[in-house]
Amino acid sequence: MKSMQDGDLLEEDSPQENGVQTNQYSSISPPASPEVQEEPFSTYFEDKVPIPEDVSQVFSFRKLWAFTGPGFLMSIAYLDPGNIESDLQSGAKAGFKLLWVLLLATIIGLLLQRLAARLGVVTGMHLAEVCNRQYPTVPRIILWLMVELAIIGSDMQEVIGCAIALNLLSVGRIPLWVGVLITITDTFVFLFLDKYGLRKLEAFFGFLITVMAISFGYEYVLVKPDQKELLKGMFLPYCADCGPVQLEQAVGIVGAVIMPHNIYLHSALVKSREVDRKNKKEVKEANKYFFIESAIALFISFLINVFVVAVFAQAFYNKTNMDVNEECNATGSPHIDLFPLNNGTLEVDIYKGGVVLGCFFGPAALYIWAIGILAAGQSSTMTGTYSGQFVMEGFLNLRWSRFARVLLTRSIAITPTLLVAIFQDTRHLTGMNDFLNVLQSMQLPFALIPILTFTSLTSIMNEFANGLVWKISGGVVILMVCAINMYFVVVYVTSLSSVLLYVLAALLSVAYLCFVGYLAWHCLIALGVSCLDFGSRMPMGLSRHTDIYLLNDMDSESVVER
Repeated sequence: MKSMQDGDLLEEDSPQENGVQTNQYSSISPPASPEVQEEPFSTYFEDKVPIPEDVSQVFSFRKLWAFTGPGFLMSIAYLDPGNIESDLQSGAKAGFKLLWVLLLATIIGLLLQRLAARLGVVTGMHLAEVCNRQYPTVPRIILWLMVELAIIGSDMQEVIGCAIALNLLSVGRIPLWVGVLITITDTFVFLFLDKYGLRKLEAFFGFLITVMAISFGYEYVLVKPDQKELLKGMFLPYCADCGPVQLEQAVGIVGAVIMPHNIYLHSALVKSREVDRKNKKEVKEANKYFFIESAIALFISFLINVFVVAVFAQAFYNKTNMDVNEECNATGSPHIDLFPLNNGTLEVDIYKGGVVLGCFFGPAALYIWAIGILAAGQSSTMTGTYSGQFVMEGFLNLRWSRFARVLLTRSIAITPTLLVAIFQDTRHLTGMNDFLNVLQSMQLPFALIPILTFTSLTSIMNEFANGLVWKISGGVVILMVCAINMYFVVVYVTSLSSVLLYVLAALLSVAYLCFVGYLAWHCLIALGVSCLDFGSRMPMGLSRHTDIYLLNDMDSESVVER
């Protein structure tokens, strides 16, 4: 690498191009494609959506429509079966009291998605690709494995959610493992819809979101929740008479809403629009419209989540197993054995949720619920597959054919999912869901810390890097989210009541915390805490060139040559 004096000279005489300063550390260019390639290397980006020219207006609905798509695909992660199950459990255990937690978690999610979208727009690379270039080999591989674990855990919930929906729709005739195979097969078919045009694929996702809105909206209208209590629970950040059960549920809401792989996904999806990264005005405009689109998409997803919480809060809060058993028995439901004859508080999941809706509100409520779950599971399974492709391609720099990439990413998730489906039935999946939620909670730092790190570096983001307010608020939010999720993990581990598992958890925790500490150390240096630069390979430290520290693994051409 050149000396620091050379670096100073480069910063002084850097050329201006369309208003954007372009020095050796100002941006990251995507790696060059091989000269000979049998198939264009693409996922989701076979054609890019052009942006209409409309320079005379501050805001243009035509431009917003052109940018609409990635945010709605991203929002599907807020509507997956894991989120739906968290919603219905929140309503059944706490009534309307935790709606403000759902609102807060959605707002935090929007702020984090903003960082992901900005990284993709400004650099032209998604988060996995940037991680591949910035972190040394060993941390990079560990990071990839951790994110893959999160994707597998999420995918298992989504595929099994579809299988449960098919089981409900077929009145038990389609067993869980057959439903898993059906879901995986039709996911392959739907994923290749983008061969017929990117906008058609995005329209299909829009259709699935509409199905969810209509299905869960129907349940909402049918149950007629108390609107006063709903608004009170949404805007008063207080939980009267709440105990450990409600606290754990509040933590579970945050963990279900903010998903690690979704940060990687959104940073990749925004690359599907034609944006000239050398033009500062176009980049700024893209950031604005993507943020507006994300806000609209997450508002819609929030409303759908509210529908589910409100239905179960109104109809089943403080209900006992005896109450439900009697009602199901009176309506001739074949599922009365799901609810023992005791006065224990009703515990529901997405399967039992459909059953109790059918008992109290008729068969139509059950089938419409199942259709909503099927749409949620199918759409989130597809976006989960895209996440797996982007993460694997970015971290490992794969150059495989499209079919091979889809086959590999699906195979990684299908094996554990099929095993669960074969050896478990629909009535004993709550414990597995709790474990998968804990697994995903543990992976959150491996998305949130890197995204804050890289969006804070002016060497990567140029003038679009996070300002002081965003650095501080982003750091506080990420610290809070990670702390909340670690609490959720501790509660889960302590409930296992096994000395051997305690010892194993302690050993894994040491390794886990060491790696999180390593990422946090890099992040703090990127945020400007130069006193932590005791391990820098640069003789003058980071007091003046903090951004350069994480760029030691850049290609030599892009670092040395201008």
